[in-house]
Amino acid sequence: MSRHSPLPAGAQAGIADRLPRWMVPNLSGLHVAALFIALMLIGLLLVPVAQVMIVAFQDPATGAATLQNFMDFFNTALFRESFWNSFYVSAMSVVVATAIALPLAYITTRFHFSGSILIQSLGFIPLIMPPFVGAVAMQLIFGRNGTVNLLMRETFGFDIPFMEGLNGVILVQSIHYFPFILINLSASLRNIDRSMEEAAQNLGSHGLRLFRRVVFPLAMPGYIAGAALVFIKVFDDLGTPLLLNVNNMLAPQAFLRISSIGISDPMGYVISVILVAFSILSLWASFLFMRGKDYATVQKGGGGMAKRMLKPTEKVLAYGAVVFILLLVLSPHIGLLLLSFGTIWSFAPLPDGYTVQNYITMWEGSKTFIVNTVLYAGIAATLDVIIGTAIAYIVLRTGIFGRKGLDYLATAALAVPGVVLGIGYLRTFHSVNIPFTDAPMASWWVIIALALMIRRLPYALRACTAALQQVSLALEEAAESLGATKRRTIQKIVIPLMTGGILAGFVTSFATAAVELSATIMLVSSNNDAPLAYGIYLFMQTPSGRGAGAALGIVAVLVVAVGTIASQFIIERDKKLKSSGDAQ
Repeated sequence: MSRHSPLPAGAQAGIADRLPRWMVPNLSGLHVAALFIALMLIGLLLVPVAQVMIVAFQDPATGAATLQNFMDFFNTALFRESFWNSFYVSAMSVVVATAIALPLAYITTRFHFSGSILIQSLGFIPLIMPPFVGAVAMQLIFGRNGTVNLLMRETFGFDIPFMEGLNGVILVQSIHYFPFILINLSASLRNIDRSMEEAAQNLGSHGLRLFRRVVFPLAMPGYIAGAALVFIKVFDDLGTPLLLNVNNMLAPQAFLRISSIGISDPMGYVISVILVAFSILSLWASFLFMRGKDYATVQKGGGGMAKRMLKPTEKVLAYGAVVFILLLVLSPHIGLLLLSFGTIWSFAPLPDGYTVQNYITMWEGSKTFIVNTVLYAGIAATLDVIIGTAIAYIVLRTGIFGRKGLDYLATAALAVPGVVLGIGYLRTFHSVNIPFTDAPMASWWVIIALALMIRRLPYALRACTAALQQVSLALEEAAESLGATKRRTIQKIVIPLMTGGILAGFVTSFATAAVELSATIMLVSSNNDAPLAYGIYLFMQTPSGRGAGAALGIVAVLVVAVGTIASQFIIERDKKLKSSGDAQ
């Protein structure tokens, strides 16, 4: 019986029946799910970040609102230096990453180039290695007494400070993140309207002028998207500067202030606010740069730049450039592999000998790290796909008020650096005890899993949304017309058809959560609760532990590589199954 339908004779109206409908809404299961997810995201994302913001603008003595903390920040030489260093490293990483990505993207899309698919694939490999994992290996190859400088000193009598101070951070970050520019720039170059290039050539524009005035400006949307991602990722990164012992940058300073002085120190929160602000400002600046410009094309059919054959001299130069770039970008992987099998590698171009003892040591000392990683990443990925599927359905299939807000809120985690989220969790949960115990919740391993879940939720959400967009609404309507309830339709029709996207989202979330360091390093209270990324960090702190740390790093690379390949395989298989089903 409806709450507002006429009551039987003699029945008394309850309080709910007397109130207006808007005060006591009739909530469906989807409404309840949307409300629960919203409260969870507010509690695990907005509240911790808000705590960071509040403390940053709060007088530590009186609790009153103040800007004095920010004045103290900019009046301190170390913090000013850290701010400019972070900006400089991020900007230079974009420049170096562009110098790596641009030739690969242009050569493989502009010319008939044998092995272009293989070259593009090899160019994406750096993404499967977390930057902090390859930092130590890069030192052994490009450091002052590394392979390259030892050979240069012996041959030419001089060396180059590739890895000295900020240079090392720039080199490592550029090599790791340049695929973001490569992927987006290659896609833009393939979508350029060929007629525009031909019109420019008919007007006498060729070579570098054609590229500078026509080709590159038309590919600017892809380049800006990739460059903005590189800038944000480098600006927020914590693990690479720490492992390279470069502490005069913002993210390391935030970590050191909180870990050494304590959670009451306002400077850690001020730095966190600046990190979040710069992430948002970078995205806003990229939007402003593109606003008001038209990059649309009117191409029909194939499109893309007209490919041409390389002359013999050009072919030699092109292959030389590609081989050099690939050797450079694969050097962290080569160095890490050599280090994992090396006995002693010091003041020599290569290790003195090779052994599997590092893997034995790693396994004996890392079982807890590996088990914890499987547990945390498994919990995080499972929750991600459940929540991601629910949000995708609510956004695409319902008219619930505020449904878009769920999407924006879940995606907002991308703009929050891991170190900031970790600091927010410490501040939020340090005074809340674990149920039935006196231990603070901030030291509970469940908090690590929840932090990983929030950090990787946008990845799973995008995969689930893409999967649901490919499920025809007519199938659900047909099921409901035959008497199926909304819940049964979701269980029997929607979820099975989304399986490929859900699995891809799970694998992506699991693989990336398994190597997360920025958030977990703030939340690990003991080695017994530490995940794999923290274990690598611990091993790499001493020269004697670097071999075992490299072996554990190889495990991390394999986890991400297998996850990436599995995710791609699942997506491709799902596409083939759907295309074959449509053809029948």
